[in-house]
Amino acid sequence: MGSTSQRPSTSVEDYVKVIYDLQERGSGPVTISAMADRLSVSNSSVSGMLRKLGELGLVEHRRYGHVRLTETGDKAALAVLRRHRLLETYLVEALGYSWDEVHDEAEILEHVVSDRFVDRIADHLGDPVVDPHGDPIPTRDGEVVERDTRLLSEAADGTGGVIVRVNDSDPELLRYLAEQRIGIGMRVEVVERQPFGGSLVVRVGPPGDARDQPLGLGAAEALWIAPTHP
Repeated sequence: MGSTSQRPSTSVEDYVKVIYDLQERGSGPVTISAMADRLSVSNSSVSGMLRKLGELGLVEHRRYGHVRLTETGDKAALAVLRRHRLLETYLVEALGYSWDEVHDEAEILEHVVSDRFVDRIADHLGDPVVDPHGDPIPTRDGEVVERDTRLLSEAADGTGGVIVRVNDSDPELLRYLAEQRIGIGMRVEVVERQPFGGSLVVRVGPPGDARDQPLGLGAAEALWIAPTHP
């Protein structure tokens, strides 16, 4: 769709995007409380909106059950995610934004730019497959490149990999990671884990030039790594 008038409302797009994002990040079944937390609204507000989304054929949800997007809901979510993630990439690569600044800007712009404009951005950038936070960018046809990744927080001691994705929902966390010189493309290995859900010590950097770095569990839960191969 090239015209913004043919799209669902801003609130509908926000909801389907959040549902897809919660599904995509593998945090378990999507619940009303998880959605309310992400959207900073009440559970009752989410329940009311889910009824509307169900009437539009975008979600499947039974009372007290988990929330799932329908095929139509998936397509709607992927369309808005494509706009959001390409906008973030353009803001970083063309306009010099830092990775902690782009999320809120893209949240606004994703609802007002046309798909033609976003496709021009994609052409200009060479059709990138990931955004500055490592989130996959859906193609024009709604396809998403699958990758073998795991959360750093779930990696066993001695497990290493390359950081390929960072949760972009908390700008303060992104600034902290930048200050600690931790980012996309860096090699990381779990050295030690404190018991009872405590912090981690990770080794960051290439062999021969790596450093040991304490990392809180909250930060480790925001980082995805891909295995390295010899």
